[in-house]
Parts: sequence; structure tokens; C-alpha cells
Amino acid sequence: MDDLRPLTNRIRRIAGLQSQALTDLACDRWQVCPGETREVPPVICLPDQPARITRTEFAPIDAVLKSLSGDPTEYIPATTAYLLRDVDFIDGVLYAGRSELHLRRRQRRRLGQRRPRDSISGAMFETWVGNRWFGNWLLDDCLTYRLAETAGSPVTSMPERGGHVPRYEELLSIAARRIGDVHFDELVIFDDHHNNSGRLARAQDMRRRLLKDRRPRPNPGVFLYRGRSGDARILENEDEIAEKLEAQYGFRVMFAEDHSVDDLMEACGETEVVAGVEGSQLNHGIAVMPPGGTLLTLQPPDRATTAMKLLSDRWQQRFALIVGIGTATGFRIGWDDVRRTLEMIL
Repeated sequence: MDDLRPLTNRIRRIAGLQSQALTDLACDRWQVCPGETREVPPVICLPDQPARITRTEFAPIDAVLKSLSGDPTEYIPATTAYLLRDVDFIDGVLYAGRSELHLRRRQRRRLGQRRPRDSISGAMFETWVGNRWFGNWLLDDCLTYRLAETAGSPVTSMPERGGHVPRYEELLSIAARRIGDVHFDELVIFDDHHNNSGRLARAQDMRRRLLKDRRPRPNPGVFLYRGRSGDARILENEDEIAEKLEAQYGFRVMFAEDHSVDDLMEACGETEVVAGVEGSQLNHGIAVMPPGGTLLTLQPPDRATTAMKLLSDRWQQRFALIVGIGTATGFRIGWDDVRRTLEMIL
């Protein structure tokens, strides 16, 4: 018999009827870490940088500009766990009652899907953004895994990935059950999006796990090439900046895709600055750079973002940005802007 939940929810959306949030259906919920008021530091940047921003990514331009000044008394919400019963996971979507939660792009187009035959219970730690971007998987979902392993049997629909992912799973002791379509008798999910003290503590636990038995040597900085990978953010004079950082400041220059996780951990584990074009390759550095270190992002004016500041704040690091001239398909950053920004950092 086909499960009518996907079809019913589609009809409700077409009719303009509002669905409940999945968490509203929880039969139990508990606070993992309470909300609190914390100081959120400002962005490090030259005075003329905000005026260069013409378009933003992931948030409206007014929100990005506001985030540059930080907040000495920002309220950080709690982390909460939710227990749900009678949940179907079909083609990347969780269905319960009239609610649904998309965790990845659907692969099939049929509205009437056969209800899964297998029934399990578990705790899910994945998110849409973590399934979409490696950096969010590493610095968001892998932190939530620590909650899932204490709440039940961790499960994920993310297929096995190549690249750096298997080594990170090994170092972080991530051993989730990989699932396809399945029915959950009981399922625990988490609202784990906020930089409260519990999440900050899990970030430092990740750093300790990744640096276990290593003795990385202190260094002034690491420049991680973005190159032409991923969504277009092409810094036309990336080579020039990398060479000058190496020659004048002693930075180590690396192309993350050409190095192992272990190489990257050794390079970034005691560095003062991780620099590069804004993108997922910088997350290798955030994961292990010490508290007080600085993430220096180089950004095009039409794709500016402070999204990675949420990550560097979580690891108790500073966030700096330099906005270039041009567009995401080809922009340049003047060396003098780099030099003057480094004077504010070092």
C-alpha cells in the first residue's frame, strides 16, 4: 500500500494550508543546553570594506552589514532534542502527520511513495546544508553527532563520500548507520544551530580529537587555496597574494585537495591565521586552529557573506574579511588591503 503522506502534504501546500513544524509533533522534548547571553565579537576589516559590498549570499545585505559590528550582549537560544514517533523517511524527506522536513534533494518524482517496510529507531544528526556542503557537514553535523550518540543509535542518509570525509569520520569516531527509505518507530532530532556554551564545548572537543597524539608546530599562518573548485569565487591574483604571504609573513601555502587530513591538521593546529578565498576549504583550518586565531576570508563584492563567522565564533576564533573589486567570476584584491588587514590581526 502506498504511503499518502507525501501526496497529502503536496495537496495541502497547493491549497495554501499551513503545515506544522515537525518538532511540534514531538511526544517528548528536552533541553540539551540552555539559552544564554554571550558576547559576539565584531568582524575585523578595514573601514572602507562594508561600502564595497554590492550583493550578499545566505542573508540579506542589511543583516550581513549589521553582523560586522558584533553584539556585546546577544541572546543565544538553547539546544533542544525532540522525540518523535511514527515517522517515515522517504527519498530524503522526513514525514510525520502533516509535517515534513527535507534533508536532501529528492531523487524521485512520484508523489505516492511506497511506505518503507523496514522499521527502526534512531537519532538523526544530518541537515540539508550538511548534505549540500562539506564544510557544514564537518563543522555542524559532526558536532550534532555527539548528541545523537548519547540519545540513541545515530543514523544518516548521507551516502559514503570520498575525499577527506572517511578520515574525518575515523578521527572523530563517527560510526552512524547509513539508511535509505525507512520507517522510524521512534526518532530523535535536534535543534542544534546556536553557538551556546554546550556547542562551543563540543567544538573544542572536536579540536582535541583531531589533534590527539599530534604535536603541530606554531606558525604565523596558513593560506588554503580555493582555486576553481566549487561555486565560482575566482580570485584572479590568488597566486600573487599566496606568494607574498609566504615570502613576507612566513605563511604556509597549501591546496587542501592535494593534502591529507593529517597534513592539514599538522599545518593548522597551532597557526595564528587561516586565510583564503571564502569557501569550504577553510573549514579544515577552523576545525583545529586555536582559540584566538583568526580566519581571514577574501571575498568578491557581489557574493559577500559572514556565514563562516558563525563557525569561527563557535571555535572561539576571530573573523576577518577583505572585499575585492570585480565579481565572483573574476575579482582582485589589492596587496595593500591584505597588508593593512594583517596589521590589525597580528
